[in-house]
This record gives sequence, structure tokens and C-alpha cells, in this order.
Amino acid sequence: MVECIVKDWQGAEVGQASLDLRVAKEESAAHIVHRALVRQMHNARQGTVSTKTRAEVSGGGRKPWRQKGTGRARAGSIRSPLWKGGGVIFGPKPRDFSVKMNRKERRLALRTAFQSRTDDLIVVEDFSDNLPRPKTKELVQAMARWGIEPESKVLLIVAERNDNVYLSARNISNLRMISASNLNVFDILAADQLVVTQSALTTIQEVYGD
Repeated sequence: MVECIVKDWQGAEVGQASLDLRVAKEESAAHIVHRALVRQMHNARQGTVSTKTRAEVSGGGRKPWRQKGTGRARAGSIRSPLWKGGGVIFGPKPRDFSVKMNRKERRLALRTAFQSRTDDLIVVEDFSDNLPRPKTKELVQAMARWGIEPESKVLLIVAERNDNVYLSARNISNLRMISASNLNVFDILAADQLVVTQSALTTIQEVYGD
């Protein structure tokens, strides 16, 4: 179990929150998190890239010159891969890059990745009421009060999307906001610091605490 300090909108410590997730064993933790990360990145690939072989390039049906007597190399088609405008040898074709991973393993990897970032975790009270209207400047100032470095890549995890919070956060270049239901290994590992609202932490504990 990990105890986290909870901060309010002004950056003052107002309590503690606990995080207790079942994680992978130390000797296998890095392996399972790496597998989950590779799976997520592979599954994000579209796999729609395509090139044409010499059979698919239009034209090239007529032999460009006779076989013998010209002094030039033999040629059967102007769409040979050796020619400009010809087909592509062993070029990429549409394919499925998806990688399978058991659901229990995915959830274990997610819990392990999240709990491994507790040193960079900042828990704050729900602050949607402090933003009655979208205001990026006020959110930036609040992040500074929470002790976040200006140049850090920040992952903001909320329980539910709030329009005022979303509109305030979207113009901050180094901030990514996701809901607790969209938690994923890549975003957890890519961020320098994680900011989690108290309700989001409760949701994570309830959903992934098995």
C-alpha cells in the first residue's frame, strides 16, 4: 500500500489517500509492462501502407525493343523494378500489426506501471468547481502550486471529462488529459509527472484493485 498526500487547488496539503494495487512480481514486472507497451504501440498502427509490384503498375505490356542486335541490355517491360516508374521489389503491403495479450495480463501490466510511478504522482482534490469557465492561465498557476516543473510532461487523470477543465487544459502543450477509464500503459510511462484527482484515484482503485 502506498500513501499519497492530497493537495487542494491552492497547493496546500489537506489529507492523505491510499493506493493499493496488486502488481507483478519484481522479477517479471519489467517484462510484462514491456509486452503491454509493445502491444499498445503495435495495435495503434494502421497497416494501410501499400506499394505496387511490377504486375500492378499500369503500362509496360509491350517489349520496349527487340531482344538482340541493339547493343543494349535485354528488356521485356518499361515497368521493370530497375526502371524509373517501374514496380517496387518487396515493398510494404497492407498488413495487420495487432498483437494479442490476455486481459488479466493487460490489467496486471497497467496496475504495475501505474504503481511504479508513485514517486511522480500528485493527488489533488477535484477542482472542476474552481474553473467556472475555461481558463488556461488559472490551471497553469495551479499546476505550479502543486509543485509541477514548468517543462515537465504531465498526465492529468480525471474521473470524468469536464468541459471547463478540458478546454482549460487543451492549450497546454506539455499536458495530456485522460479519464480514469482510458488509462493506458503508454501515457503512464511517457509522462514525467502524473496528476490524479481524488475521485479518479478512487475509480482506479475500484476498477483495477482486484
